[in-house]
Amino acid sequence: MKKKLLFILFVTIVRVYFGQNNTSTPYSLFGLGVENKTATGGLTGLGNTGIAQSNPFEINIYNPASLGNILQNSFLYEFGLNGTYSTLKTNSKSESSTNGNISHIAIAFPISKGWGLSAGLLPYTKTGYNIDVENAIEGSTETYITRITGEGGLNKFYISTGFKVFKNLSLGADVSFLFGSINQESQLFTDSFVSIIDENHYGGVKLKTGFQYKLPTFKGIETTLGGTLELPASLSGNQTRNSYKESFSGTSISIEEEAENDLENFELPFAYGVGITSVINKKFITSLDYSKLIWSDTNQQQNNESYVDQSIYAFGLEYVPTKNKFNYSSNIKYRFGFNYNTGFLKISNQQIDSYFVSIGVGLPMKKFSNDNFNISYSYGKEGTLENKLIQENFHKLTLNLNFVGKWFNKRKID
Repeated sequence: MKKKLLFILFVTIVRVYFGQNNTSTPYSLFGLGVENKTATGGLTGLGNTGIAQSNPFEINIYNPASLGNILQNSFLYEFGLNGTYSTLKTNSKSESSTNGNISHIAIAFPISKGWGLSAGLLPYTKTGYNIDVENAIEGSTETYITRITGEGGLNKFYISTGFKVFKNLSLGADVSFLFGSINQESQLFTDSFVSIIDENHYGGVKLKTGFQYKLPTFKGIETTLGGTLELPASLSGNQTRNSYKESFSGTSISIEEEAENDLENFELPFAYGVGITSVINKKFITSLDYSKLIWSDTNQQQNNESYVDQSIYAFGLEYVPTKNKFNYSSNIKYRFGFNYNTGFLKISNQQIDSYFVSIGVGLPMKKFSNDNFNISYSYGKEGTLENKLIQENFHKLTLNLNFVGKWFNKRKID
């Protein structure tokens, strides 16, 4: 009954969040927008680590090999929300905004012993900007303003599977279907008003593989190694354009109506990641991840900007006082994380990097329960004030409901 009430509460909140924009940053103007930094379970409080994490009671979207450790007769399902308060700053002014969005919906279940399957839906990229650009009128000292606004992003639906090859080795594979649209409107204010509205639709498939290997326990320390490979992918695109011109007298003239155009494919890079997770005396869990995305091989150019290779460094630490089923507080998980991202975009010869620190707790739904309410708070920065660029400071709150149910469990009749 409690789970049903929590689910109803979650759906109500989601309806509110779906009515809001999901980001507000000028850097989402480039490419497909900014990547959505989504993590499942308690990994949001652990700096978004997870390549070597293998918790049978939580879904891990970072490495499909973790599904080889799912328990028989279990059924995992979880929902997540996040809200962000951000401040955009230049050298002369700043402005703040609040945004919220659903972070993910995911399920996982065993197919047989040592073999699991997972599926989920989550935002992949997000776009939200409102920029005024001053342009010079050729042959004149006068200027005109172009106001560019954008919203939307891509979604990701994934299906992944993982299985045990040997007792300590698991392998996995993940197929992701990317789809969505980015809508942009350009408004030109000259001797007349011109509006150009573009609906840019993209779609494609991305493949990922992974492994996890558990080392022999040494002095009470259980260590797991993990790795992932993501193959390059090409997203095809098409555009629908509507434009019109309106004079100051109020006369409106259609320039283009439902004009269809093909867009250049957007190339996603080859990527790999490695991680190590250690469980120390069943109280401390440390995670260290490194990921590399080879954007330079995609040979893409964005006006005067360029795509560069991206590195992500992440660290997480979790502490559980003791597993005592008769004491609620002893089962609360305390988490800390750090994440540094070099970014993949170079503007004005400046690479747009970011970082965040996070803290979080995992609250059991009841004493010694595997159902958890995960809460995490993150503070971070993206961008820089150098070279007349923009810096974003953000505070992010993530709420995650993680349930463990029974899968095809037969009731006993006395």
